Amino acid sequence: MSRSIVTLWATALAALGVSALTASSPGHAAATDEDWIQLFNGRDLTGWTPKITGHALGDNYANTFRVEGGILKVSYDDYDQFDGRFGHLFYEKPFSYYRLVVEYRFTGKPAPGAPIWAARNSGVMLHSQDPRTMGLQQDFPISIEAQFLSGFGDGKPRPTMNVCTPGTEVVYHGALLPEHCRNSTSKTFDGDQWVRAEVVVLGSGPVTHMANGDTVMEYSLPQYGGGSVRNFDPAAKPDGELISGGYLALQGESHPVEFRKVELLNLAGCMDPKAQNYKNYYVKSERAQCRYAEKAK
Repeated sequence: MSRSIVTLWATALAALGVSALTASSPGHAAATDEDWIQLFNGRDLTGWTPKITGHALGDNYANTFRVEGGILKVSYDDYDQFDGRFGHLFYEKPFSYYRLVVEYRFTGKPAPGAPIWAARNSGVMLHSQDPRTMGLQQDFPISIEAQFLSGFGDGKPRPTMNVCTPGTEVVYHGALLPEHCRNSTSKTFDGDQWVRAEVVVLGSGPVTHMANGDTVMEYSLPQYGGGSVRNFDPAAKPDGELISGGYLALQGESHPVEFRKVELLNLAGCMDPKAQNYKNYYVKSERAQCRYAEKAK
């Protein structure tokens, strides 16, 4: 996508006020608890499939991803060496328009031989490629990452809910983001405290990150491009093409991390008020999903 087209798109989005829309309206107040999809059931890894670098899809090497005491954990206690085994746990269904909530915390120490930059570092991958299209030795899925970080208790700022772009690009403040990762405006969360991460994704339009209720990052127009991903199939990376949806994946980058909640509110569905399954928080119409009561004979 050329930079002139990017500028036009960004201007149009700003004129529509979509930034304010993402942070306030979709699913913020109108949805009930029953409307949310519990992606993590609190018992096991049903619906989730691991992909670890160097291992086939579905091979949960060294029991990296596990559920203990109602908590989904990324653990490395059975590793002799990390050896570049970046892991991603994929949910079974793709999504396009949605609000996602992940509650996470970091614990313990990194795996032996872990890269220094990966300490207290994880994330959730958005708009990811189908894990079945990943190469055996591919390190990261082509996706947009909402990056989780925690501080080291040294007084230095280390924000969370940053954006990173393995094999992708995004528009930030009206231009393509030039670097792989950009820090958010969040405060630093030191230690092992739980953090509530939220993301509102509107297809190939705007994306908003929140940390403990505060909006900390906004960007738009996710698209294929850039680098920071290795050993991928070029067919899975059509540079310049907008990304309107994809899979979700929880990340394991060598530091133990725990998840106690992973839930999603789908923002695409029937927008006809006459239908039985109409929801007033939907922002993307999918008319084929509408269901109507049979007329009385």
